Amino acid sequence: MTAPKATKKPHTLTAHGQDRNDDYYWLNKRENPEVITYLESENTWFADRTKHTDDFRNDLFEEIKGRIKQDDQSVPYVFRGYEYQTSYDTGDQYPKYLRRKLDKKEQETLLNVNELAEPHDFYKVGGLTVSDDNRYLAYGEDTISRRIYTIRIKDLATGHYLPDVIPNTTGGSVWSADGNYIFYSIKDESLRPYKIMRHELGTAPQDDVTVFEETDETFRAFVYRSKSRKYIILGSAQTVSNEYRLLKADEPLAEPRMFQPRERNLEYSIAHIDDRFYVLTNLGAKNFQLMETPEEATEKDNWTTVIAKRPNTLLEDVELFKNYLVLSERTNGLTQLRVISNPGQLKNSTDNSYYLDFKDEAYMAYTSQNPEFDTQTLRYGYQSMTTPASTYDFDMVTKEQTLLKQQPVLGEFSPDDYVSERRFSVSRDGTKVPLSIVYHKDTPKDGTAPLLLYAYGSYGHSMDPYFSVARLSLLNRGFIYVIAHVRGGEEMGRHWYEDGKLLKKKNTFNDFIDAGEWLVDNNYTKPENLYAMGGSAGGLLMGAIINQRPDLWAGVVAQVPFVDVVTTMLDDSIPLTTGEYDEWGNPNEREAYEYILSYSPYDQVKAQAYPNLLITTGLHDSQVQYWEPAKWIAKLRELRTNENELVMHTNMEAGHGGASGRFDAIKEVARDYAWVLDLAGKAK
Repeated sequence: MTAPKATKKPHTLTAHGQDRNDDYYWLNKRENPEVITYLESENTWFADRTKHTDDFRNDLFEEIKGRIKQDDQSVPYVFRGYEYQTSYDTGDQYPKYLRRKLDKKEQETLLNVNELAEPHDFYKVGGLTVSDDNRYLAYGEDTISRRIYTIRIKDLATGHYLPDVIPNTTGGSVWSADGNYIFYSIKDESLRPYKIMRHELGTAPQDDVTVFEETDETFRAFVYRSKSRKYIILGSAQTVSNEYRLLKADEPLAEPRMFQPRERNLEYSIAHIDDRFYVLTNLGAKNFQLMETPEEATEKDNWTTVIAKRPNTLLEDVELFKNYLVLSERTNGLTQLRVISNPGQLKNSTDNSYYLDFKDEAYMAYTSQNPEFDTQTLRYGYQSMTTPASTYDFDMVTKEQTLLKQQPVLGEFSPDDYVSERRFSVSRDGTKVPLSIVYHKDTPKDGTAPLLLYAYGSYGHSMDPYFSVARLSLLNRGFIYVIAHVRGGEEMGRHWYEDGKLLKKKNTFNDFIDAGEWLVDNNYTKPENLYAMGGSAGGLLMGAIINQRPDLWAGVVAQVPFVDVVTTMLDDSIPLTTGEYDEWGNPNEREAYEYILSYSPYDQVKAQAYPNLLITTGLHDSQVQYWEPAKWIAKLRELRTNENELVMHTNMEAGHGGASGRFDAIKEVARDYAWVLDLAGKAK
């Protein structure tokens, strides 16, 4: 076979008086049979170039699958007189959602997703919510993988579905207190959630009432119910601004009341308790502070400080209980859980607070399912790169904790066989970047080990050091695995995010490249053994680093990569574009245009030797359109000056998140890992 060669069809794009020729622009028509033929030819080429690893890839899939307890259940949680649980049976791709009335022994099945998914190549359920009287279940289903959900409503008393079928939603919905109405958001042509609708049970969806419409194309609309259950909260958000409206859940036909009007660079979120709201906000606080305001006087002039700003601690989240607050705080890159009793009496005093104690150098800690309001028990999760995901109940009075479940890892596994480290690389501007490192205890640290470096680095999303059963297949074959917590995330505080976006975006790429060089300089690996991986915005990172330092990497995996940044951000009909001007910059402005163009991976492909590269995408991807990686590989194949592996695989049934079934998802991991292990000579 010979590698596919996309037809060149010159197309001129003009901005700011500058012309750009895009020979592969024609690939952006999914309905064009020529496009499908090209994508299928790339899949055939991928299959041919990797067929020597078919047996190994299948073995790897079975190996990873074999570590998973197939007949598994989540830790149940109690809400409104019922115990809820998610369960998998052996061989099932999808879960069952179950509940049990507390005074009964028998469980009832709310949804068997396996049965629902049977007719579909892709199937995903989201937004499950039960009416206040426990009778009706509303949920969203996506059968295309475009994250466009249809809401369906099931009568749990009869097991029958209501005729109410609501298309084109985000999947989530909120019940009014009387159970007669649900509130939900719908999407526009660019897939932006822009309207919040009210649906009355038993009526036609086309008669639904618009409760709120977001006319600013940079904002997205959403709706949720307060934990106190008193309010339906209508939200609107963009990257640097929020706005909320309040509607009492027992007055679903009333007009929503403004909480605090939007202001540029004012971010806030709200939670209700008793006669007041807590407000988590960046008002006068880069790393956010916690404030409160009376229930009936919610504009910012009435906000008073409860937990003041701190220069080295990012306040990320707050969990409300009747007599407690639990804060998620991030200091020096790690999350801490802080328990505060009698929050109404706090007012800047820290005498009645304490932190939970965690053991690992690098770890994840997070609040879990806590739907009950009047309780002294906190449910939280914990994991590290050597400790499987664990769920605890913690008594906030006695400080006793109970391990409810630790993720089972079947086969020969002991955390003691693995070593986790936390180190800091130094970037070219002197910034210290945290690295979370894990490897098998028998792996030498003399530069001979292969190493896979992973990062994301956008949207302020912190990439915490998580546990992975699949990753064990790398570690057991002598790989070192490293997460670089590069700027663009929020691991080290709000400034970490701000220093890795807009006109500072190149810090993200520099941090990753310099982390790779640090790992080489400190004898963890060598360039001929150094591999990189990233997805979505992390795929943009992969594209940038192979343009800038192609010599540093033995191989790179770019998953659903955002690589055609300029063209995408100039097209406001594409999902996510208008809402992301504050992340990447608005290229309709010349300064932003020139800066983005200077790093956009597709635009910066040039005649040079590139490392081995595996690109993955999904035909129905709603986040990063399939044509970005398709155009990218075509241009790389045209201009590169060497013959390293250059392959792409398109999932023709799925989108941004990949396959929907749990085993099908493992097959995609096995595909990517097998490719890397083969390059490293470890495919055995």
